[in-house]
Amino acid sequence: MAEFTLVIGNRNYSSWSLRGWLMAKIAGIAFDEIVIPLDQPETKAAIAKHSPAGRVPVLLHNGLAIWESLAIAEYLHEIRPSAGLWPASAAARAHARVIASEMHAGFVELRTHMPMDIRVSYPGKGITSEVHADIERITGLWRDCRQRFAGSASTDDGFLFGTISAADAMYAPVVTRFRTYGVKLDADVDAYCKTVLAYPPMKDWVEAAKREPWTIAL
Repeated sequence: MAEFTLVIGNRNYSSWSLRGWLMAKIAGIAFDEIVIPLDQPETKAAIAKHSPAGRVPVLLHNGLAIWESLAIAEYLHEIRPSAGLWPASAAARAHARVIASEMHAGFVELRTHMPMDIRVSYPGKGITSEVHADIERITGLWRDCRQRFAGSASTDDGFLFGTISAADAMYAPVVTRFRTYGVKLDADVDAYCKTVLAYPPMKDWVEAAKREPWTIAL
């Protein structure tokens, strides 16, 4: 039995679970998983056993329950500071936290009209003017991070701040949405999306999502 346990929802649909799961992978911890299928009669009661907020993901460690993806990132950063969940430089670290918080609190139109569904392809579906504005804001954030911070990092692997960080984990579900809904992207943004999708834990998540038996009508 691992020291940590992560409670998640369906890989195909639970964008927040993906965020927390990637953070655990970036931190390099070994963890057990509890997968709770969403939108089932027993879902609410099953999640409530682990999360007072009734939401996933939840990180369980030494009697603590840490829910909310950003709280998981901060907790793992405190106990595994060398893992690089947040960038090394103070300026980059502050900016990474800002854009992660913006993802956590914003982009409601994109979330509403383009729910995460890895297994399907709906080119052009859900792109309203409000969703387009969200897409423009997100892709602008990505370009800005790459231009301002990635080149000054000790290593540039193609992620927002050079190496993989919690900020990339926060935006990873958006990358899957762009693929599902066939969003047309400029070359630099498409290159970033390909970098995220090629990250080995991300590939593992996507492949596992394709094998899941559960289906939710979105």
